[in-house]
Amino acid sequence: MMENREHSPFSVAEADLTALRDRLSRRADQDGLLELAYRVVETPIGRLMVIGGERGVVRVAFEREGFPAVLATVAEKVSPRLLHAPWKLDAVAREFDEYFSGRRRAFQTPVDFVLSSGFRLSVQRELPAVDYGQTITYRELAERLENPRAVRAVGTACATNPLPVIVPCHRVVRTDGALGGYLGGLEAKTTLLELEQDAA
Repeated sequence: MMENREHSPFSVAEADLTALRDRLSRRADQDGLLELAYRVVETPIGRLMVIGGERGVVRVAFEREGFPAVLATVAEKVSPRLLHAPWKLDAVAREFDEYFSGRRRAFQTPVDFVLSSGFRLSVQRELPAVDYGQTITYRELAERLENPRAVRAVGTACATNPLPVIVPCHRVVRTDGALGGYLGGLEAKTTLLELEQDAA
């Protein structure tokens, strides 16, 4: 009994804290002070943090990247007006759920490539053209972009894609058939490819 009494206040305090954070983020939104919102979604490849603003989703992060570090980077590079406001990202959270349940082949939510530029941006903008359930090699992608010698640069652009899953860099593989690297780890990349092949 004593153990239950000790844990009970903590649970109430957590609930109160969550409610307070929600009220503050909604008030900040009403006052025009909320530029970026974030939430965490549970998926078969682990927890993903989604950060979005008025123009669309700016970042999707794997937990292995360290959510606090990702938030700090986005606050520095995009806007410090960043709050936990999950309700602002309900639509994209629903699309993630549909995608991972095999009911969605492409994300409709707007994206904002504010964290990318130059050739990396060109590569990342091309990635959604790779069809669901299909793969392309780094070399083929470089050729699509009329820069056949830029195979390594294509690999770097995929490895630094700020919008994994939504912008499907997991569909790019090595010429020898090996998976190549992936920000979320090879297990996550394998899971995504198998999910799409099974649902295709």
